[in-house]
Amino acid sequence: MDIQSFFTSLLNVVCEMAPYLLLGFFIAGVLHVFVPQKFYANYLSRNNKFSVLWAALLGIPLPLCSCGVIPTAIGLRNEKASKGAIASFLIATPQTGIDSILATFSLMGLGFAIIRPTAALITGVCGGLLVNRLVHEDKIVDIDNCSCQVEKGNRIWRVLKYAYYDMLRDIGLRLLIGLIVAALIQVAVPDEFFLSFGSQPLLQMLVILVIAVPMYICSTGSIPVAAALMMKGLSPGAALVMLMAGPAVNLASILVVHKSMGRRFTSIYLMTIVGFAVLFGLLLNATGIEFSFADQDACCMGASTMPSPFKIVCATVLTLLIIFALMMKFFSKFTTKKPLDPDVTVYRVEDMHCSHCEAAVVRAVEDLPGVEKAKASASANTLTIKGSATEEAIRAAVDGIGYTFKGKA
Repeated sequence: MDIQSFFTSLLNVVCEMAPYLLLGFFIAGVLHVFVPQKFYANYLSRNNKFSVLWAALLGIPLPLCSCGVIPTAIGLRNEKASKGAIASFLIATPQTGIDSILATFSLMGLGFAIIRPTAALITGVCGGLLVNRLVHEDKIVDIDNCSCQVEKGNRIWRVLKYAYYDMLRDIGLRLLIGLIVAALIQVAVPDEFFLSFGSQPLLQMLVILVIAVPMYICSTGSIPVAAALMMKGLSPGAALVMLMAGPAVNLASILVVHKSMGRRFTSIYLMTIVGFAVLFGLLLNATGIEFSFADQDACCMGASTMPSPFKIVCATVLTLLIIFALMMKFFSKFTTKKPLDPDVTVYRVEDMHCSHCEAAVVRAVEDLPGVEKAKASASANTLTIKGSATEEAIRAAVDGIGYTFKGKA
């Protein structure tokens, strides 16, 4: 493998995606700070006959991963959202987001940028309707209501912090891995590799499903990998399957949904994602639309053409932000283990993967009798409690929202 070609490929991919990612993260921060959760809950209530459609429409722009969406969905459930709306939200939301839509446009063109959210919308609505039809209310485990913690502080600062720190701490590593893998594919995979499956597009999709479904893939980090695989002969339909099924579900989310929502709900949730991903993949291949990357800087990978100065600046800023966020996440593992006060207890909680998971755990325990202050860390798998609350009460609250309580750290 040519090392120079690898770094040239990596530079071009990062430079092409960076401006759109920085813009997308900012919009995501605005949505997070200025749109309250109550706004979503009002449109997803059981009395709203369009709740399934609203759930998908409201979820598509949100930058939530397949694990981070679960506590949000449970919170909506506590706000009396319908079971079909919860399924629609769980299916549609992680497949895409405002940041990934912009990144898809930057690297894969307008066609994929339109098809991706459209497929997520249809899949979410159909999955929600199936759940409404086949799952009774008593099949879903009700979770005790928990109050929503009100964030304080300057709103502009909260937007920037969420956009360029919290989100990058959550998905930065997976995004970085996705960019590196894309560059490796460009220089290491033979150009004719996937052409051997050319007469069997369904086999391509099944192979992608076996790889993508169990893995934890974010909607943005999967884009450069899918684009690189298409350049090596992967069909557009199989690439769409990866972009739909990979971010929408993973092994951890399957287990949490099963624990919180029940077996029948989980079966419909999983089969809808897999089935519609394959269906949309086959339909896309049947249209015969050609997706060419030859005119895009990120995919030309030519050594003779350097990215524009603006893109280089954006790539530099994005890289520095990712490095800072990941360093802070790494060092946080060593800063939450030693309580400073005698009434502080650190518990071990597993299955937290992002800041949304942390917030869900904190909300679940903050109103328990004896809890003065709570702080969760996904990187360290810890929950720090200040106060006299009993371990049994904390265990019940944490287990009740789908996370695994392991006792004192």
